[in-house]
Amino acid sequence: MDLAEVIGAALVAKAAGAGARTIAGRLGRPVDTVRGWLRRFARRAEHVRAYFTVLLVDAGVDPVPPAAALTVFADAVAAVAGAWEAARSRWPFVGEVSPWTLAAAVSHGRLLAPSWPR
Repeated sequence: MDLAEVIGAALVAKAAGAGARTIAGRLGRPVDTVRGWLRRFARRAEHVRAYFTVLLVDAGVDPVPPAAALTVFADAVAAVAGAWEAARSRWPFVGEVSPWTLAAAVSHGRLLAPSWPR
């Protein structure tokens, strides 16, 4: 099983415009594995964006939602990072974990699962 940080790095790279083969090479993971992560996240991107934007607003001391990106995928990645920043501003110890570890915890490890969020 891959760590949240590895999958998160793949999602960040895709949001920045990298392709699955490039990402797989950088991370030392099989292309099919990376492609699966990217496809699952893409299918869930609007739900992830909405969920983490609400979390950002609810957790932030003075929340500032991220500006719109070029894709819903990139918007969702930005919302995860924004929610982490907002939580870190209220609870500094959250900064001890990565945004993707926080996302895994908040989603109970189901960030890429079709059944989350419900």
